Amino acid sequence: MSTQLTPELEEIRQQAESYAKEYGLDYFPVIFEMLDWNQINMVAAYGGFPNRYPHWRFGMEYEQLSKSYAYGLSKIYEMVINNNPSYAYLLHSNTTMDQKMVMAHVYGHSDFFKNNFYFSHTNRKMMDEMANHKTKIKKYIDRYGWDTIENFIDICLSLENLIDTHAPFLRREAKVEDEITNGEAPPIQVKKLKSQKSYMDRYINPKEFLEAQAEKIKAEEAKQKNFPINPENDILFFLIEHAPLEKWQRSILSIIREEAYYFLPQMQTKIMNEGWASYWHSKIMTERALKPSEFIDYADHHSGTLAMSPGRLNPYKIGIELFRDIEERWNKGKFGKDFDDCDDMVVKKKWDKGLGLGREKIFEVRRVYCDLTFMDTFLTEDFCRENNFFVFAYDEAKKHYEIASREFKKIKKQLLASLTNRGQPFLQITNANYQNRGELYLVHRNDGMDLRIDYAQECLKNLFILWKRPVALETRVEDREKIFYYDGKTFKELTKETQV
Repeated sequence: MSTQLTPELEEIRQQAESYAKEYGLDYFPVIFEMLDWNQINMVAAYGGFPNRYPHWRFGMEYEQLSKSYAYGLSKIYEMVINNNPSYAYLLHSNTTMDQKMVMAHVYGHSDFFKNNFYFSHTNRKMMDEMANHKTKIKKYIDRYGWDTIENFIDICLSLENLIDTHAPFLRREAKVEDEITNGEAPPIQVKKLKSQKSYMDRYINPKEFLEAQAEKIKAEEAKQKNFPINPENDILFFLIEHAPLEKWQRSILSIIREEAYYFLPQMQTKIMNEGWASYWHSKIMTERALKPSEFIDYADHHSGTLAMSPGRLNPYKIGIELFRDIEERWNKGKFGKDFDDCDDMVVKKKWDKGLGLGREKIFEVRRVYCDLTFMDTFLTEDFCRENNFFVFAYDEAKKHYEIASREFKKIKKQLLASLTNRGQPFLQITNANYQNRGELYLVHRNDGMDLRIDYAQECLKNLFILWKRPVALETRVEDREKIFYYDGKTFKELTKETQV
C-alpha cells in the first residue's frame, strides 16, 4: 500500500515487500507517505502521529528537531507507527538507495510490532484514538480555557511514568459476592448494656443506640483497614479511581495514562526492535536489493546508523550484533550444558555441530523477549569482549570519565539496571489514609535506582495537586530510611522516628 509514491518508489516498495515475505517476515499492511523535512519534523514532534492534542512540549520538540536538521546535526530517515495498518513516513530528500533501505527497515519494524508479545495488548487503531484524544481535549480547552487545560496536562505528563509495566498482562480481580450473605456484609455484633430485667432491654438498648454503636465499630474497623489492601504500582490508575478530580480532569488523566501504556512496549524493546529492523534491512539490501552502484553509499549510511559513540549505547548496533550472535550460536550449537562446560577455548572457538537452528531461534526471540530479558539471557562474556563493552565512572581527582571496569558481571549488572523498569525508579502507593488523615503515602522500592531529590519534590508537589491532601514518599538515602513530606506549602525531610 502506498500514498504519494512515484512509480519508481512504488516499484521499490513492491520489491522490498516481496523480499520481506521471502525471508518469512509477518507484518501489518504498511502505508508509506512521502513528507518533506518540515512535515516529517512536525510528525516526529507528535511522536509519529499526524494528530495529537495541542501542547507546548510538541512545539518545543519541533523546534529542536528543526534546528538540529538545519545545522546538519541529525536527520530523520524514517518513522513507522505501531498500528494496523502500519503508517511509515519517507523523507522526500532521501536518495533512491536510502528509500530502499528505509522500506526494508520498516517491514522489519512492522513484523516486530505484530508479533512481539509485549505489543500484543497495544491498541492497533491508535492513529484514530490519538485523533479522538485531540478532539476531546480541544473541547475542554473551549470550555475551560487554554491555560487551565495546559497547566493540568503539564501535571499529568510529569507523572506519566508512574504506571505498572506489568499491568497490561494482569487481570484485576472482580468483587465476588458471598453466597451466604448475597453480597451484603455480615451484621456487626454490638455489645449491649446489661439489663437486669429482660423487659427493660428495649429501653436500655434502644434501636438508635445500637445503630450508633454499630457505626462507631464500623468506623474503627475502617481506620484499622489498610487502603489500598495491597500496594498499588499503577499510581495513575489509583488516582483516576480515587482522587477527588473533576470529570474533565479524570478524562485527561485517563488519556495520558492510555498513551503512556501505548508507548510502554516501545521503551521496553528499543534495542530489540531497532536491532531486528536493522538485521532485516541489512539482509535484504546485501542479499537482494542493492545494485552494484549503490554499495558504497549503502555501506556509508549503514555504518553511520550503527556507529557507537563514547559513553552511549547505540540500540541499532547492540541489537543487530546480538541477533547475529544468537543466529550463529544456534546454527553451530554453541549453547547448552556441553558447550558451557567445555574449558578448552580452542575447541569452543571451533565448535560447530551444524544444527542450523539460528533463523528459527531469532524468530522465537523476536516473539517472546523484551530488552531486559533479551540482554539477561543472551548477553555473553565473549560478546562483551568482542564488542569492547566496559563500565565507566567519573574520576573526581582527574575531573573526567574513564573506564572503571571491563569485568563481565559488572557490565551486565549496570546494563540490566538501566533497563529494569525502563530505567525509572519503582514507586508504589502503600497507604491512602496515612496518619488516618486521608494522606497519600508512597514507597520507593530501591533496587539500585536512587531518587533525584529535586525530581521527587516536583513529583510530590504534583501528586498533592491531584490528591488535594498531603503526600509522603519513603525512600532510602545513603542506607538510611527517609520520608519526604509535602503538605501543600513546605517540604519536610523526616525519618521513621520523626513522622508528622
